[in-house]
Amino acid sequence: MAGTPTYATPPGFLGVTRRDPAGGIGIAGIPMDIGTTNRAGTRDGPRAIRAASRMLVDGAHPGSWVDPAALPLADLGDFELALGDIQGSLARIEQQAAAIDHLVALGGEHGVTLPLLRALRKKLGAPLGLLVFDAHVDTWADNFGQAYAHGSVFYHAIKEGLVDPTRMIQLGIRSPVQREVWDWTLAQGVTVVTAQQFHEVGPQAVAAQARQVLGAAPAYLSFDIDALDPAFAPGTGTPEIGGLASWQAQAVLRRLGGLDFRGMDVVEVAPAYDHGEITALAAASVVWEYLCRG
Repeated sequence: MAGTPTYATPPGFLGVTRRDPAGGIGIAGIPMDIGTTNRAGTRDGPRAIRAASRMLVDGAHPGSWVDPAALPLADLGDFELALGDIQGSLARIEQQAAAIDHLVALGGEHGVTLPLLRALRKKLGAPLGLLVFDAHVDTWADNFGQAYAHGSVFYHAIKEGLVDPTRMIQLGIRSPVQREVWDWTLAQGVTVVTAQQFHEVGPQAVAAQARQVLGAAPAYLSFDIDALDPAFAPGTGTPEIGGLASWQAQAVLRRLGGLDFRGMDVVEVAPAYDHGEITALAAASVVWEYLCRG
């Protein structure tokens, strides 16, 4: 054992020590959870995901044979927020994201996706395609009276023209939802694959459907860890039973090579409710799979 043991790797994601984001992929934590509607605690998500990523530093991907250590990765630390101020925090997140060429964000609540999409939309000059793993549609106009809570992120993304809803697909949906919210989502052109449908047809068919919906134009990936069943990801604020197994999500991610993703996030990791770091490891592995797509 001449190398550095995993528990002694540097504290950056995958042990990354580079801090300069120029010309590469920037990893940034966004420790925000003031828009959560059930259990808070996702502000600690970035730290937990970075710590769990130590398990993934010892080789290349066994399918694509991409070695993340050879990629131009930089861990930029955590974004600055406006303490207790949702709108102020969203503005600061957008400003900081705009300066990064290709951002991989570690949440934080799902509300952080909105300013990331705003920044990308301005940069690209056109709406993005969107692949979402989630238990919830997140297209409520408001959550319990809060217009910018974590369950309204895609309502605003659609209304603001940040994404093309006909190129948007959600995987793993299964939570309680008002019929009018469900009908509004489908009426926009969003493709929704429920968890039950996912289980029935399998990852290969779902991945093929996702590729068809997204097409060849620029797209974004947003992975809410509660897409996974609580058996695989208990450490989240709003768990829902009947979700995806980690291997199912992994099987879809491994079939997304060649798509034009311009960034991604993994959100809603709440370490206080985790067990044995399995949720944090799942989140770190989602990012690892994204980086290794080939």
